[in-house]
Amino acid sequence: MLALIPPAKRLADHPDSLGLELTQPKLLEHSQKLVNKLKKLSVKQLTELMGISEDLGKLNRERYQAWKTPFNAQNASPAIATFKGDVYQGMKPESFNKSNLKFAQQHVRILSGLYGLLRPLDLMQPYRLEMGTDLSFGRAKNLYEFWGSTITQAVNEALEESGNPIVVNLASNEYYKAIQPKKLEGEVITLVFKEEKDGKIRIITLFAKQARGMMINHIVKQKINNIEGLKNFQQAGYAFDEALSSGKELIFVRPQPAPVSSR
Repeated sequence: MLALIPPAKRLADHPDSLGLELTQPKLLEHSQKLVNKLKKLSVKQLTELMGISEDLGKLNRERYQAWKTPFNAQNASPAIATFKGDVYQGMKPESFNKSNLKFAQQHVRILSGLYGLLRPLDLMQPYRLEMGTDLSFGRAKNLYEFWGSTITQAVNEALEESGNPIVVNLASNEYYKAIQPKKLEGEVITLVFKEEKDGKIRIITLFAKQARGMMINHIVKQKINNIEGLKNFQQAGYAFDEALSSGKELIFVRPQPAPVSSR
């Protein structure tokens, strides 16, 4: 079983090195091609391409100018300790022990606009390049076309190594679009997290992102490698709702939390 999650825009300033043997991204040759192109762009071009502020444009131009291989513990950091968004807040990777991290390395993959597909212990250098960015490269009009079937092939290899050909989709639509479902050599199960209030059930984006991370925490700490194990998820008040779920979609519902007081 292999769980797919998105990356995060926010990155740690001083990521933990985790004290384990770290690995190299498997699609780094493709990343280098993208970086070679991005290095040629001005701050203004980067801000327009990515829809970001001038300050972020300057930061990311500096990042791409400094980006170089080979990656090592001095110039790069493990992916799972570097990303710091809502999913990772829910995941709490800082609570993982070495056994948890080794399980995650086999059963979790991070989709990335620059790196394609990362293992949790893969070294990475800081970047910003969302999968939905319209960065053209040769005949490819955007990153989806640039990556083509490459990411899907890498997922298939990881699926074979995982021991159970099930893809657990915990990625956003933007990132899951980089997968070519017809070429996947496994069953896809999408997990959805909803809130119930006043008899209505709906998705609240922030809570859904955090819940995806909590599910990774559940998978890794309980060493889940089957669908039944996913259904046992009960963190933060969520519970599997069999009536709302289907064979392809597992839905988890909880009472919507009250707003946190500002006092």
